[in-house]
Amino acid sequence: MQGWRTGLAAAALLLLAAAAWAGPPRRYEPISPIPAPPPENPARVALGRQLFLDPLLSRDGSVSCGSCHNLAMAGIDGLPHAIGIGGAEEPVNTPTVYNAALNLAQFWDGRADSLEEQAGGPVTNPREMGSRWPEVIARLEHSPYRAAFQRIDGGPPTPRRVEEAIASFERTLLTPDSPFDRWLKGDDSAISPEAAQGYALFKSYGCSSCHQGANVGGNMFQRFGFYGHPLSQPPHPADLGRYAITGQPDDRYVFKVPSLRLAVLTPPYFHDGSVPDLATAIRLMGRYQLGRAIPDGDITLIIRFLDTLPGNMTADDGGPRP
Repeated sequence: MQGWRTGLAAAALLLLAAAAWAGPPRRYEPISPIPAPPPENPARVALGRQLFLDPLLSRDGSVSCGSCHNLAMAGIDGLPHAIGIGGAEEPVNTPTVYNAALNLAQFWDGRADSLEEQAGGPVTNPREMGSRWPEVIARLEHSPYRAAFQRIDGGPPTPRRVEEAIASFERTLLTPDSPFDRWLKGDDSAISPEAAQGYALFKSYGCSSCHQGANVGGNMFQRFGFYGHPLSQPPHPADLGRYAITGQPDDRYVFKVPSLRLAVLTPPYFHDGSVPDLATAIRLMGRYQLGRAIPDGDITLIIRFLDTLPGNMTADDGGPRP
């Protein structure tokens, strides 16, 4: 009995020590923790996951959403440019699907205002899935998907219902509880002193002016190349950014600021996938966005900070579900 009491007292002391170690949440920081996902219909999420992984949506049954947004590879394909149906090459790099729900818009040029709109875009893009909606719906109608849509939505599959299901799944793809989020919430031991130094440098250089919020980016548009043009000359049409959508001269070379939440896991970098490593990406961003030369030592510390940003990947490895 005495040993049991001693063990209980020791456990209580450990809990008290842990509570004492955690300080108050850090307020007024440019970065905030990943929020909890919004409530979703679990059946619709499961249907969306199945559709996300199913090449049935593509014209020849060879490409799925997960082909480019591989859930086992931090939501990317690891290629400079996405490869679609028949080996067709997209002119831009695949952004991660994780935390996409936190972005103000989707795609590098922000042409989709919602996850639903984004989910439908690749289906009919001739360089991605190359399908037409009537053909996709016909295939779904003659598959077990028809019963699933009837059960969940009370009707047959439609383009909008397909988009809604995939978007419901994508909204669950958040990466909460990163070491940095725990540090923001008051756990001083969650990140190393070097990572804390890197975060201080990240702010002092001005990186957090654009890479901010819960997604450490994704919440604004910015011109790529304030201090010179790192882009090819003459620029590829994909280099024109939002100009291709709006036709406004001021939108030339303007892109959605990418999230840095999974930056350490998602090379290559930039909209054109032209930079293979993070150190080079930081060096170029310092030069062209900030007009500053960032020393190698500071780059190393900033990467230590970026190492603390990935959290729990809430999806599984993307394999079939029973």
